[in-house]
Amino acid sequence: MAGYDYDLFVIGGGSGGVRAARMAAALGKRVGIAEEYRFGGTCVIRGCVPKKLYVYASQFPEHFADAAGYGWTVPQASFDWQTLVANKDREISRLEAIYRKNVQGAGGETFQSRAMLVDPHVVHLLGEDRTVTADQVLIATGGRPAPHPALPGHEHCIFSNEAFDLKELPKAIMIEGGGYIAVEFANIFHGLGVDTTLVYRGKEILSRFDMDLRRMLHETMEKKGIKILCHAVSEWIRKRPDGRLDAVVTGGKVLTVDQVMLAIGRLPNTENMGLEGVGIEMTKTGAINVDQYSRTNVDNIWAIGDVTNRVQLTPVAIHEAMCFIETAFKGNPTAPDHDTIATAVFSQPEIGTVGLSEDEAIKRFSDVEVYRATFRPMRHTLSGRDEKMLMKLVVDSASKKVLGAHILGPDAGEMAQLLGIPLKAGLTKDDFDRTMAVHPTAAEELVTMYKPTYRLKDGERV
Repeated sequence: MAGYDYDLFVIGGGSGGVRAARMAAALGKRVGIAEEYRFGGTCVIRGCVPKKLYVYASQFPEHFADAAGYGWTVPQASFDWQTLVANKDREISRLEAIYRKNVQGAGGETFQSRAMLVDPHVVHLLGEDRTVTADQVLIATGGRPAPHPALPGHEHCIFSNEAFDLKELPKAIMIEGGGYIAVEFANIFHGLGVDTTLVYRGKEILSRFDMDLRRMLHETMEKKGIKILCHAVSEWIRKRPDGRLDAVVTGGKVLTVDQVMLAIGRLPNTENMGLEGVGIEMTKTGAINVDQYSRTNVDNIWAIGDVTNRVQLTPVAIHEAMCFIETAFKGNPTAPDHDTIATAVFSQPEIGTVGLSEDEAIKRFSDVEVYRATFRPMRHTLSGRDEKMLMKLVVDSASKKVLGAHILGPDAGEMAQLLGIPLKAGLTKDDFDRTMAVHPTAAEELVTMYKPTYRLKDGERV
């Protein structure tokens, strides 16, 4: 390793890349990391963090309305989009500085530059027009919103990246897509007072989530005033003389809006990086193929995070980074564990989920019990808000192991994080039943559903 400039060079300064660089440097390794845009990556700069801040902003109108039932008189509120954007920018800049500082503080060297592979051990830094050598190379360049070049008028559309920094809040927006990004932004814009329409080609939003959650969230969003068109896609987008957009969707329906946002998936960032030249194998969509230890087919080159298209979640990229450090530098080969990952959708109301959905469970297990409860959260009793909460446990009848836990309602994401522990540990429904409830809470329902709502044998209710 002494013959190289670095023991490890990381390409990509997102959550996974920064964690790997920092941990390797803390071990005394000579580490370099290059980021062409801003340190922090998708999550910090243009993803999870600013999105959650915007979610908070969009919830205040409901909080103001609900306050009346608790005796508060709230004066007429007003919202300033530019203030939100400016405050978000300050917070993101603060976090970006921390990410960079953490690497440098551990002894790593940071580069504000695009990086390309010239050779398995040689990296060209375009911003500095020089090359460096490294014993090990880690690719952690993440992903980006998938474009839609086949859509006539696609050049008039925005993506999640641009949605955070619009010069002004649109009066009306159409969002195409049915995944968590589309659903979350639909709720954000609606909460901020935007006339919002969600267009999705599938039969129901949020594929791969439990169907009960999907249906109930759909219904709740529509009750709030969000228009949802399923089995539909945009056929063309045309700019009007007044600057607004006409979007024609399936069936000839014309939506006149100020913005059209596409949220139709994400693609790995592997283009123009020299990967083909060094022989790195990729999928048809450009994702880097890796083995169970995140190693590519080139012995000294590794890849983690969204660029591998395994599980596109920030904590997963960080976990993969930690496993990479164990494998590459500690002599302890460790494969990332992608099983039973808790996740959340910051819709309104939130979704929190971990483990198998009901549909997934009946494909794998012949006898399944489902415990299900819908109720009005206590916080809505005085506010008068007509919004229900859903709690659901999916259980293997034979072993009583809890296979899945699914929540729709306030603080569902927080509950999902905690539920991830017992489900990861393989605990049973009996363990849940033995656990004392915390009263009064919504979460107590998870340990007080003693009898199954229904049972499924070979996929049929009995």
